[in-house]
Amino acid sequence: MPISGTLLAFIFVILLVFSIVFYPRVESFFIYYPEASFETLPSDWQLTYEDIYFDTEDHTRLHGWFFPLKGNAPVILFCHGNAGNISHRLENIVLLLKQNLQVLIFDYRGYGKSGGRPSEKGLYLDGLAAYDFLVKNKHIPRESIVPFGRSLGAAVAIEIALRRDVRSLIIESAFTSTKEMAKTLFLFKIFSYFLPPHYHNRERLGRVIVPKLIIHGRDDEIVPFSMGEELYHIASDPKYFFPIAGAHHNDTYLVGGKTYFEKLSAFVRDSRI
Repeated sequence: MPISGTLLAFIFVILLVFSIVFYPRVESFFIYYPEASFETLPSDWQLTYEDIYFDTEDHTRLHGWFFPLKGNAPVILFCHGNAGNISHRLENIVLLLKQNLQVLIFDYRGYGKSGGRPSEKGLYLDGLAAYDFLVKNKHIPRESIVPFGRSLGAAVAIEIALRRDVRSLIIESAFTSTKEMAKTLFLFKIFSYFLPPHYHNRERLGRVIVPKLIIHGRDDEIVPFSMGEELYHIASDPKYFFPIAGAHHNDTYLVGGKTYFEKLSAFVRDSRI
């Protein structure tokens, strides 16, 4: 028995409503993969650090680590990706410290020892609170702070650069928006045009006026390389694009190696590569 056009239209509307109503919950399921327990500690790497806690504007208690250096070295405000917690980034932090760059890394709400539950608005508040901690508690000059965001953290770093005075901005393995990412998922591809553009980096990055470094692995298996190219093209000058041949989503700094850290540190110090 053939299906009538009316029935097809009804089924389409039901599926569309289902996608729109439940997408935020499904989106959260796909986006956030927090872990509470630490894989390792800075002391395991013989690192000098401060165990820090600070509060957000909405009174959420966050946890992080600050890695100070002597002198007035710039500070990388590290906004990590969607999975794990700060302990999974220690190898990367060691390599940043070797470039004479101070680092503050923090866990978003719901990650590690931080309270609360993750959300887009919440993560933005988390990033701003981390910046404010550097300025108010550690007395770091605003012009010495460089938000660095990897993957999901790129959206947080962009928010900081839009809402606070910073030296420059670095984003890596960033997507244009969750709406565009939905197009890469079979389940949501058909309805992606009707979904809200959360974490809308493409729209927001164009309003960042400080120097920008955009890094993306050419073989990124999660966020298409084309999204990194698109973000670079919509960004205002001054801007730099660093594609890494052979790099995937999570190994850019490993595949990029010495060149990666030379370019990153040169940009942080001179706002150019």
